[in-house]
Amino acid sequence: ELGKRFARRRIDLSVTQADLARQAGVSKRTVERVEAGASTQLSSLIRIIRVLDLMQGLEGLLPAAVPESLEFPKQQGKVRQRASSRRRFGSAVEPGPRSGGK
Repeated sequence: ELGKRFARRRIDLSVTQADLARQAGVSKRTVERVEAGASTQLSSLIRIIRVLDLMQGLEGLLPAAVPESLEFPKQQGKVRQRASSRRRFGSAVEPGPRSGGK
């Protein structure tokens, strides 16, 4: 579905696959794969989106900032610089049955 939309936009702009590939700095095969719905690198997809002038459509996917109501109280006025690391499964010690006959 998404690939068909890219193809339709390219055709509406009267741009060939070869021209799109050249302007985006990707191979013609990459353009063909994107239009066929195959997987591709995000960087290649973004290059194609820029040439097709579709970047404004991506703005709704990621909010510019976290709404205040979702911020932690201790972080008010601060902008997070990085995400916390994920904890591994099984790394926390879970309480188990006690030994010793009690």
